[in-house]
Formats: sequence, C-alpha cells, structure tokens
Amino acid sequence: MATIELTRDNFEQQVSGTGMTVIDFWAPWCGPCKMFAPIFEQVSEHREDVRFGKVNTEEQQELAAHFGIRSIPTLMIIREQVVLFSQAGALPKHALEDVIDQAAAVDMAQVHADIAEASKSRQG
Repeated sequence: MATIELTRDNFEQQVSGTGMTVIDFWAPWCGPCKMFAPIFEQVSEHREDVRFGKVNTEEQQELAAHFGIRSIPTLMIIREQVVLFSQAGALPKHALEDVIDQAAAVDMAQVHADIAEASKSRQG
C-alpha cells in the first residue's frame, strides 16, 4: 500500500475508522529520518492491511504539536482512534514489523472498555 502524506486537512479522515494507521513524523533535514524512510516504505508495501502515513513536521507543525512530537523520527500507531504506540527514534525493519503485529493483536474492545472505565473514575 502506498504511503499517504498526512496533513491537517486529511489527517482525521485517514486515521478514523476501524483500521490501523502507522505514522512516521519526520522532517527533510533529519538524517535519521532519511535513513528510516526506505524501511518505512518497504514495510508499507508488504502490509496491505495497514495504512501508512507520513507527517512532515516542518510543514505540519500544528499536527506535530497536537501529538507532542519533540524529536524525530517519531513512530506512532493509531487504531480505532486510540494511540497504541508512540516512540521516538528509527526502528530496524524486523522491529517495525513486530510492533505492527503487536498492535494488530491488541483486543480493542478491552482497550475501549478500559478507557471508558478510566474516564468514569476521573469524573468522580
């Protein structure tokens, strides 16, 4: 599957729903980002079940700020509008594939139940 350039205008549409989105927050001047880009692309070509998106933090500063991106590259996995994984730094191919597999195996019904319970607890 092709990697999607995520912007403020298309972000919500691309990551909403039931699927999983793997996001690479990057910048053109970032050396580690340039080294990670081919790995990200390679994995995206073999995972038809997952959306892959890239956020250029120079052009999309509002998105980067919203997610608290402080260093790049930062990899994030969002599934059913829940951030399941967020980590700064590039990953080797096998580690990226492993993280995606782990996120795919998460019981989202339980995650949503836990979020609802935590929300109730905070409300009193």
